[in-house]
Amino acid sequence: MELLGHNFTGSLAIPSSKPLRRSSLCGRGPTLVLRSNPFLPHSRRSFRSHSNKAEPILVMGAVVGEEEETKQAKEMAAARKRWETLVREQKVKVLTPKEAGYAIQLSYKTLLDVRPSNEHNKARVKGSTWIPIFDVDNTFDVGSFSRKITNYVMGGWWSGSRTLTYDKSFISKVEEKIPKDSDLIVVCQKGLRSLAACEQLYNAGYRNLFWVQGGLDAAEEEDFQREGPQSFKLGGIGGVSEFLGWTDQQRAIAAKEGWGYRLVFTGRLLGLILLADALFLGAQRLGPLLEELRSH
Repeated sequence: MELLGHNFTGSLAIPSSKPLRRSSLCGRGPTLVLRSNPFLPHSRRSFRSHSNKAEPILVMGAVVGEEEETKQAKEMAAARKRWETLVREQKVKVLTPKEAGYAIQLSYKTLLDVRPSNEHNKARVKGSTWIPIFDVDNTFDVGSFSRKITNYVMGGWWSGSRTLTYDKSFISKVEEKIPKDSDLIVVCQKGLRSLAACEQLYNAGYRNLFWVQGGLDAAEEEDFQREGPQSFKLGGIGGVSEFLGWTDQQRAIAAKEGWGYRLVFTGRLLGLILLADALFLGAQRLGPLLEELRSH
């Protein structure tokens, strides 16, 4: 995990990927569909269209050329190939969230939560061990401030994504708490970071590894005993989109809960509209008032 383990201090954005089905372990093997590169150093984040046409990548406000894009594609393909191999050869076994919940209750397997603190604080599995492979960057030097501004401007204000930094002592922290012969279930919010963690753990000597496919985004409330103020599915959302209820997770909940759930977010939207109107009207009245004060 050289790319994942070095120089990663950027914002990690993980979009939804096509599910890896358990049945695909037979025959041709699984296919992991990764549509963004979490290994880019510092604050690099790529934005591509869903068409086959290649687009330039924005890096700290600059346009990266075709050579850099090719390098990033190769890095991503190499990571995907390694992870596919781990799963196909069953060095890392696949569990659904429901199966993971049964395994914890019936066989007392250890659940390792590798999510950052902002996701863990919202919702967590009771009795799980929390050791983040990436965590929120709370430093305030010039470099980190620049990365945070870039992350905010490039969508963090809407999605609530935070600037994350890789914990180089991740493996040593796991080794302090969990013996290498343990049956270890690894989970994150969407399933990508936990699979990356599984690769590092396997290379460190852990041989009884289980990966929760889809992460806690795919979990139902009855799959695990939950602690925290929000449901598992809402752990990875934030920003303005969460406040207005415009995330896929919230829309799915609204479809089950009905109008009572939706009215909360409708009220918030109306409140924002009224606030914007009030500020606009206030600005219109403030202008003439200032002019009058200047004339005196």
